[in-house]
Amino acid sequence: MYQALYRQYRPRTFDEILGQTHITKILKNQIKKDNIGHAYLFSGTRGTGKTSAAKVFSRAVNCLNPQDGNPCNQCAICKGILDESLMDVIEMDAASNRKIEDIRELKEKVIYPPSKARFKVYIIDEVHMLTNEAFNALLKTLEEPPRHLLFLLATTEPERLPQTILSRCQRFDFKRLSSEDMIYGMKNITDKLGIEVEDKVLQLIAKNSDGAMRDALSLLDQCIAFEGDSVSYDDAINILGIANVDLVFDLVDSIKSESTEKALLMVDHMIQEGKDISQFLKDMIHHYRNLMISKTSKNPETLIEWGEVGQYKDQSDEMELHYLMSSLEVLTSSESSMKWSMQPRIILEMAVIRLVNLKNELSLEERVKRLEEGISIEPVKKEVATTVKPTPRPSEKKPEPKIEKPMVKKTADDNKQVVSEKDQLMEPKGDLTLEAIRSSWSKVMQIIKSKKINIYALVMEGEVSQLQGNRITLSYKDGFEFHKDAVNSNQNKEFLEQILTEFFGQKIELLVIMKGCEMPVSGSGNQEDEKSAKDETINKVLDFFGEDIVEIK
Repeated sequence: MYQALYRQYRPRTFDEILGQTHITKILKNQIKKDNIGHAYLFSGTRGTGKTSAAKVFSRAVNCLNPQDGNPCNQCAICKGILDESLMDVIEMDAASNRKIEDIRELKEKVIYPPSKARFKVYIIDEVHMLTNEAFNALLKTLEEPPRHLLFLLATTEPERLPQTILSRCQRFDFKRLSSEDMIYGMKNITDKLGIEVEDKVLQLIAKNSDGAMRDALSLLDQCIAFEGDSVSYDDAINILGIANVDLVFDLVDSIKSESTEKALLMVDHMIQEGKDISQFLKDMIHHYRNLMISKTSKNPETLIEWGEVGQYKDQSDEMELHYLMSSLEVLTSSESSMKWSMQPRIILEMAVIRLVNLKNELSLEERVKRLEEGISIEPVKKEVATTVKPTPRPSEKKPEPKIEKPMVKKTADDNKQVVSEKDQLMEPKGDLTLEAIRSSWSKVMQIIKSKKINIYALVMEGEVSQLQGNRITLSYKDGFEFHKDAVNSNQNKEFLEQILTEFFGQKIELLVIMKGCEMPVSGSGNQEDEKSAKDETINKVLDFFGEDIVEIK
């Protein structure tokens, strides 16, 4: 009967376990020094070697002829464990034996010593699936087991285990395998099988395995079954449903050149060839990630696991870092939406269209941000140019010519002239009207602009809509909530009220609201506005209640 590659080539010694040297070295030293604990917890993501390490450890502690901490796999004990004829090593799946009754049955059996081996070993896989009652029943046995008993627990979710269980185990965290380790392992297997596999195929499989060796061997198994004698890169792409790297580069070029139609046609071509849409989106995310790394890293070769680094550099040179990061945000959010969508193609096409138009969105966003913050580059440059003066060297200093200023006596007429120049924009004191405020509002704006241009940028979007006594109402249209809130801050509002008070010669109060939220005018305001507001109120009441019910007096 045919066995899958990950079963057929399961590690038989600690040295054959890839990428977990930080764990296997400790376990080997414990066996060599006979310093073996009573409970071990192996945790980590799927396919990283947890169960394989537990199987090797169960043989190593019972081996009659251990070799540098590894089992010999030749003695009667090792062979009995390998062919599962020795009943002193028991494997349990906690997903199907999770009830308290199963643990009680286990407690009744552990008291019996092993038949042939030195230790009776219980390997409990996916131990986080046990119920709370089962954990409580296991706790006492795990804390003080018989001398002949050894527990090996494996889980992908250690955070779900009670702290009382974790504190009684030696914990070892298995990490994801690197691409180099997986390629090395797959290369050894293909050499033993006598099959030619291109290096690009192994790199492609490693990239799509997410650090899990078992997943990599499953994909390699599919590729080998397709041809048998050799596996080419094109065959691997067709088998695994992965898009060609050149296709992704061409699609990104189309997006960069803002060619929407060409980009959508390429997506359609990819779908017509039967490529997996969600996998293609992952390939796009990985591609933009490599572009970002090429843009920011001095040595991208150490961070980009596969592909042509030079090609990524060339494509990223014409892109801004902010644009690449925004593109990744678009793609990752689309990936989250695709998980729950019944139309993944639409999600992918929407993502491509957003990427095509992303540069325009970014430029618009930058313009709005500059407007909101009141950024003005030219006045700053002028100020720096007038305030910063170069200091000449001592040898180059020249005596400044003395300029004799004529003595001018100031008279009363001159003082009047200075006062009149200062008050050219000042309105005379008296009763304010809405028309007078609106007609002189441009002068007020010039004063604000000369003093604080950032506040001028906020006020210019507003409109004087109402006057009630000495209170001026400044209203904003929909979409300018930010401007309204910024003007309404205590500091900006006090500054504007001071300008208005000095300009109109009397105490002015400023009310900043959104358009349509004005209050009915009363008091000494404009009579026409009061009449208009009153008529509008009456009309609203008549529309709501009906003319036959309302009586106007």
